[in-house]
Amino acid sequence: MMNFNTTEFSGYLQVFWQFSWSQWVVFSLVINIFLYLFSIGLYLFIEKTCRRSQLQQSSHPVTGYDFYLSLVTIICNSLVMLLGVFLWKTGWIEVADTYSKGEILLEVFALLLLMDMLMYFFHYAAHLPWIYRWLHGKHHEHISTNYLSLFVLHPLETTGFGVMMLVLLMIYDFSVISISVYLMLNLIWGTIGHLNREFFPASFDQYYIGTTRFHNQHHLDETKNFGFYTSFWDRLFGTYRK
Repeated sequence: MMNFNTTEFSGYLQVFWQFSWSQWVVFSLVINIFLYLFSIGLYLFIEKTCRRSQLQQSSHPVTGYDFYLSLVTIICNSLVMLLGVFLWKTGWIEVADTYSKGEILLEVFALLLLMDMLMYFFHYAAHLPWIYRWLHGKHHEHISTNYLSLFVLHPLETTGFGVMMLVLLMIYDFSVISISVYLMLNLIWGTIGHLNREFFPASFDQYYIGTTRFHNQHHLDETKNFGFYTSFWDRLFGTYRK
């Protein structure tokens, strides 16, 4: 089975290893600002070009406070990345750079399944009344969504999602390519999930896929559809609504 150019990739890792902390701070901010702008651009592009019907009559208005909170989310994601770098530098996290394409696909699939399970329970816990009021309630002010909804999160919520990912990386030495692919898929899936326009055909529900309509239904009924990538855990624990 064909391998990636591991010598070249090892060289990239060596460059990153030699970064100073000030360089890492700048790098993490630049990367997360880029991903933020990419998500907004993808959202607007799909909304403009997709011909499928809107899920709700109008999108949630974009407010100044939501914009401020989305910038805080960028900072929190950057801090999580810096924590990951610290754990890598101190040996708590190790990343592989010698995997084949098949192994990388398996690792990405494993990350999607594991994070889907962890995010389901984390999301469900965020809806417990005493947690919801101060942690997750702001996100659900977006009954209909807009291009910032994905980033309108409490700082502890953002950090919690990131820490779950770091725990998995501490348990198993995933390839750095697998991690990168997963993180990009996660951003794209989150963006699509918060569209106000159906992206997937209705038939995709039967394949246990967490479609746009699936997550939109959660914003309409906060007691259902806590999953992210799939509807598997909702179906298993009786929180699924078609």
